[in-house]
Amino acid sequence: MAETLQQLILDSLDAQSIIDDTRSLTIPGQATPATSQEDQITILGALNSLLSREMIVYETHETLSHVLTPEGSQIVELGSHEARVWAALPAKGEGSPLTPVQLKKQVGDETAKVGQGRAFKNGWIGKEGDGFVQIVPTIQDATRVDLREIASAGTSKAGEKVLADLRKRKLIIQRKGQWFTVKKGPYFSTSTAKPETDLTVEMLTAGTWKTSTFKKYNFDAEGAPSDGGALHPLLKVREEIRNIFLEMGFAEMPTSSFVESGFWCFDALFVPQQHPARDLQDTFYLSDPKEALPPEPEYYKRVSTVHEHGGFGSTGYRAPWSHEESSKLLLRTHTTASSAHMLYKLAAKCRGENVEGDAEEFAHGSSTTGDGPDDGFRPAKLFSIDRVFRNETMDATHLAEFHQVEGVVADRNLTLADLIGFMRVFFKKMGIEKVRFKPAYNPYTEPSLEIFAFHPMLDRWVEVGNSGMFRPEMLEPMGFPKDVRVHGWGLSLERPTMIRYGINNIRTLVGHKVSLEGIENSPAVMF
Repeated sequence: MAETLQQLILDSLDAQSIIDDTRSLTIPGQATPATSQEDQITILGALNSLLSREMIVYETHETLSHVLTPEGSQIVELGSHEARVWAALPAKGEGSPLTPVQLKKQVGDETAKVGQGRAFKNGWIGKEGDGFVQIVPTIQDATRVDLREIASAGTSKAGEKVLADLRKRKLIIQRKGQWFTVKKGPYFSTSTAKPETDLTVEMLTAGTWKTSTFKKYNFDAEGAPSDGGALHPLLKVREEIRNIFLEMGFAEMPTSSFVESGFWCFDALFVPQQHPARDLQDTFYLSDPKEALPPEPEYYKRVSTVHEHGGFGSTGYRAPWSHEESSKLLLRTHTTASSAHMLYKLAAKCRGENVEGDAEEFAHGSSTTGDGPDDGFRPAKLFSIDRVFRNETMDATHLAEFHQVEGVVADRNLTLADLIGFMRVFFKKMGIEKVRFKPAYNPYTEPSLEIFAFHPMLDRWVEVGNSGMFRPEMLEPMGFPKDVRVHGWGLSLERPTMIRYGINNIRTLVGHKVSLEGIENSPAVMF
């Protein structure tokens, strides 16, 4: 499949010199052009393979479209809440008005609650005595019409105002897409065969060496000098940051699990199952195996309940819970999944469970900080530095695989000022004086802050991390007492390294274009 698709791209370039839009291609084995985002991701894999051999070059074009939520799909099938309320009522003067209780029994609580107000606003229904009746003979269900158009076209001719209203009602969500323009590269050829580099015994025996194409050898080239090894700048910065954490009394978390379940990577953090970060365009999902082993049943039930119905002072997301979505295996998008594992273990004593070595492993043997009886909680400071994976378009500051510096501080009655103060001290120890914070939104932290550092080479502020205070919907299902607060933050390892070494393009820091001479001559880090 991959080689066939690569051959199709090369043949198309040979015939046309340029492929203006890869959405016009038809993937082998399919009957229609590759207009879906899944098809474009497949084409991107073939393009990257050809690009690595410099046979082609391509430009990326991003698009925005909309898809229906489960509630939006239900409206397309059954009609909007307001239309269903109108249809359930008798016409004025032709029957007994329906009371609010009767209306709820007929259409359901949610439809009655949402549809009643909107039907009144549209002038479709009126009050008669203690009940409601239709006051217009016919209606136009504009919401259903708009959603049908979006389901087929990805957008609405009515404009952004209608789209914004439907997003606000959580009937649609916005998705990013991409397509590509492809041109010939410096080593363009219609053949995908790779030249042989070695003459083997098997070739001599079978005689295939007679028809094989061999890579030319340059016998005049000088041998490469044998130098000693050198640490990559990322490893130098990683060690310095690690030493800063240890100096400040943090314990290092185990983060060897690159593959996580959707439950630990998203659900346990109170990230809604409909969040765009869980889309195929942003996350790498495993195809074999597809599903993870189930988590502890009681904890799983608490998490699913707070998502679907609310709890712990929260109304939740009021969206259907999908066990299939929760059990998907994926390459972790952040090391906060590991932090969730550790926090769940830290709360074990609060739940009345015993975890061997818990006090020493997580809390350095500290005692409770509360004034009342011992509820099992122990304050802790934890950190990790490891790789994460996101299906992102690569540019000067983004990679699909990068390192995240993760940290959590758990104690009673912490405040946002404590978090800001800690981050200033932390970055000052790294040698980054110019730091500022901007309010942000994260599903699992409230309040939340984006962290920016000034990049002198780019001459602009660059986002280096995200931070906030974990929400009660995340902490209390784990078993933490209500007065326990947890600071959490995630920082890129690559961007502080770029600032420290004056690098303005992340692709020259990591990848096949990295200068080995630059690595050998790079100075030691002195944060």
